[in-house]
Amino acid sequence: MNIGLYQSASALGALERWQDAVAQNITSSQVTGFKRRVVQVAAQARGELLVDPAARPDRGEGSPALYPQTRYGITFQSGESTPTRRELDLALSGDGFFTVRMPDDTLAYTRNGEFRLNAERVLVNSQGLEVLSDFGNPIQLLPQGGPPIVTDDGLVRQGEVVLGRLGIAAAGSPERLVPLAGGLFLADESARMEPVERPVVQQGYLEGSNVAPLREMVDLVNIARAYEANQRLIQSRDKLLERMLETFS
Repeated sequence: MNIGLYQSASALGALERWQDAVAQNITSSQVTGFKRRVVQVAAQARGELLVDPAARPDRGEGSPALYPQTRYGITFQSGESTPTRRELDLALSGDGFFTVRMPDDTLAYTRNGEFRLNAERVLVNSQGLEVLSDFGNPIQLLPQGGPPIVTDDGLVRQGEVVLGRLGIAAAGSPERLVPLAGGLFLADESARMEPVERPVVQQGYLEGSNVAPLREMVDLVNIARAYEANQRLIQSRDKLLERMLETFS
């Protein structure tokens, strides 16, 4: 009898974590380059049911009790690119991430191409982090070099002067990327970051998030219904246990 209570309680915890992910998706649906958070729910066995010795496993009798377990994940499907007509707004079509340098000199990766120039005319992202070239160097624009031009393959130039090529890398195991604030991701060796040989860069565009707000609202409704159903199950089992205790007391 207690197993049903524990299962419903575990389900409530899993639903709360799912709701947290959906809420984050909704609040970040307008953030440039944001990638949708997902929660994967799977059943995990814990312990054995006490059943009659003659129970048959092939009929599911005597099977371990199953409890929902959750795991967070990220969907890296590309968002829709929107024209902005700003020279330093860049969007990637297909796989890959822009490479930026963190304050501690570690590398981070982002799909948010909302770039600008700092006081030294170095290309930085919206958080002030340096955007790196394929050689790992910052890209610095010339004071009198004219408007920057970024080609489809990520080459940055002013007039006839080539300033560098954007460092664009893809993850062989994107599930190993660790999300940070501002649409950044950290990668260790297990993520297997490799340069993209033929990137496709769109100048004057920004990639939107891959979140569909309507779908997230539907998920919220489903979560609320499932939460209420599990609450009713807990209440009914609790009343049944109470009656059993009164009967045998």
